Amino acid sequence: MHRIRIGSGAGYSGDRIEPAMDLAERGGLDYLVFECLAERTIALAQQARQRDPAGGYDPLLTVRMTAVLGACRRNRVRLITNMGAANPLGAAEATRAVARSLGLGGLRIAAVTGDDVLEVARELDVALEDGGTLRGLGDRVISANAYIGAGPIVEALAAGADVVITGRAADPALFLAPMIHEFGWRMDDWDALGRGTMAGHLLECAGQVTGGYFADPGIKDVPGLARLGFPIGEIHADGTLEVTKLPGTGGCVTPATVKEQLLYEIHDPARYYQPDVVADFSAARVEGDGPDRVRVHGGRGAARTGLLKLSIGYIDSCIGEGQISYAGPGAVERGRLALDIVRERLALIGVRTQELQFDLIGLDALHGDRLSRGHAPYEVRLRVAGRTATLEEAARIGNEVETLYTNGPAGGGGAWKSAREIVAVASALLPESAVRTSVTLLEA
Repeated sequence: MHRIRIGSGAGYSGDRIEPAMDLAERGGLDYLVFECLAERTIALAQQARQRDPAGGYDPLLTVRMTAVLGACRRNRVRLITNMGAANPLGAAEATRAVARSLGLGGLRIAAVTGDDVLEVARELDVALEDGGTLRGLGDRVISANAYIGAGPIVEALAAGADVVITGRAADPALFLAPMIHEFGWRMDDWDALGRGTMAGHLLECAGQVTGGYFADPGIKDVPGLARLGFPIGEIHADGTLEVTKLPGTGGCVTPATVKEQLLYEIHDPARYYQPDVVADFSAARVEGDGPDRVRVHGGRGAARTGLLKLSIGYIDSCIGEGQISYAGPGAVERGRLALDIVRERLALIGVRTQELQFDLIGLDALHGDRLSRGHAPYEVRLRVAGRTATLEEAARIGNEVETLYTNGPAGGGGAWKSAREIVAVASALLPESAVRTSVTLLEA
């Protein structure tokens, strides 16, 4: 095959669906990829699965599959996604149910499992990036998932899967896998894998490379953001990429949007560590090739390290929060008085906190009181948030804000409060030999 066309259907878990539907229907695609898993998302999904063993996959999976599966089947587009999150098998079963409801008999759905390595990580007591070991986190650990590479996705495609659903696969690997499958790249052809990873990195955040994240009115204007088209990558057998989008959609694809995305979340462009390769973007060339079309070539790669990154989710602490609004003349002064009252009350009743934050939102929440001084809006919203060791202690913070209704300055309204656990993420490394992946194929 001379080239393949891969569309990016989502850049994060809650992304829009209409651009993906447009791509599936008229994109002339070979593959449609939904990248929906951020660092903390997998830990939150593990918590969801603990509450419901049948859950733990992306909450929008059924909506997305219902929206695009029919068009993908009609147009021979294969779908790859990490929407399996903590439960790829459950996600595959849910997708099979959608396919049957749409009359798509015979659709083959693959679930890639094996990224959940909590027990292995516990046995090895892996070292954490910021110091200490997994054992030091005690019973606060929720999950440990390895960033797996393209290998098992390629295996699923070779087995004939129309839909491949993974858990914590590395984002670029979702795009690299179909290139390996279609072009027959060897898993030690480091330059090819490096170029494919560069293409995957450019496409993985969907609308960011078509101008969404680029837009800055008056400085970098982007047309039609409400109708932003998601990117299509045309990849040639040598790994050269052309980024484009569908005619008639909003946004833009220019050398500038592509260069910004190339550097997005990159520490060292010459050493971008991935499970399949250490990619090198330092010699990349980005050239305009017509309206909304940019050509990217020149990437390279070096041998992978043999280590996989782990994303370890754990309960760090709890957060309690309360908000209330003040409007009209003197709103700022009343808001500041309210803050003083809550500050004194928390001390009087002995709320134990590790960290406290007092803001008047819209006045000083972003840059603090010193830089924001001199502006007095008509209305302000007070926010007090604190980090605590327990949910019970966290709840006391919001309660004190709520009592301002009758015990604080005049005219407070719209109080809101919450108390919740804070899920944090730690990173570690694990030998890839300790991770065993497998592919399960279902048929609708």
